[in-house]
Amino acid sequence: MTFTLPPLDFRSDTVTRPDDVMRAAMASAEVGDNVLDHDPTIAKLEERAAHVLGMAAALWVPSGTMANLVALSLHLRRGDRFLATRGAHVLANELGSAAWLAGGMPEPVEHDGGPGRPSPDGLLAAIGRPAPYFPLRTSLFCLENTHNAAGGAVIPPDEHAQLLSVAKEAGLTVHLDGARIWHAAVALEVPPAALTVGVDSVSACFSKGLGAPVGSVVAGSKEFVREARRMRQMLGGGVRQGGILAAACLVALDRVPELAESHENAQRLAEGLREHGWPANDPDTNIVLAEVPDSLAAQTWLDSLGIHAIAVSGRVRFVTHRDLSAADIEETLRRLKTGA
Repeated sequence: MTFTLPPLDFRSDTVTRPDDVMRAAMASAEVGDNVLDHDPTIAKLEERAAHVLGMAAALWVPSGTMANLVALSLHLRRGDRFLATRGAHVLANELGSAAWLAGGMPEPVEHDGGPGRPSPDGLLAAIGRPAPYFPLRTSLFCLENTHNAAGGAVIPPDEHAQLLSVAKEAGLTVHLDGARIWHAAVALEVPPAALTVGVDSVSACFSKGLGAPVGSVVAGSKEFVREARRMRQMLGGGVRQGGILAAACLVALDRVPELAESHENAQRLAEGLREHGWPANDPDTNIVLAEVPDSLAAQTWLDSLGIHAIAVSGRVRFVTHRDLSAADIEETLRRLKTGA
């Protein structure tokens, strides 16, 4: 008889599933044709999200990748150079759509100001000085808060303001990839709007640890959102009775404070990994990066224990979320210790 350990899934916080409360909200959602008119539940979500993010208006889109692509398509002129922190999602995880579809020339900026962010001097050096007409024209700076590849690192409001000041002084537009901005706000104990001050647009996702099955918003000025709606349609994001999905996002917004539990679980997991001999970051939020000699071999071994994580850049990434309890963290550490 073969005994199979129940799986513990740390691959991403996108693996969370809608619970009965969220499914009930989806089932009872008031809906309309969001392309012809405006689905009332989507409208309610957009208004609330805009308020929470401190922006004039917001637009629901099916995914964070589409949210970023909509923003970059509107901000960039074909051939423009844009800056983003090295390892940023718009550079590494969106299949080159920023270049292929939005027409931008990406340039990574180093993390010399801390995990996931450049220093003001580093950003200024990356922007460069005005030049004759023939070099690339730098017109956009993309921030990411939290920064996924940097282990869910947060950018505090004061550092955000310094970077925005440099970018704006140089005449750059600024887009904030806030897929996990809810995590940053909870970790810093500030409203999400405190992390968007001065940006021209921001994206935010409802499926990152909050249980929603799908959905993001991209927010900015009212004029920006009017144009974003047209771009969303061009990209195939004109979902009809999308209120069924937006209802889940509204429930997810109510659950943002609960993300603190995932952060506590990440801290405990990181401590346990270090006790096991795996150096791990001290997570700001819910992403733990463990240093191992061979990340692919470690991933295979973890899979054999029913612990599912992902090998990323020579490390193993564990992401905690609402579907993993404190007891699950202790069970994970038990399996690591015993190898069974």
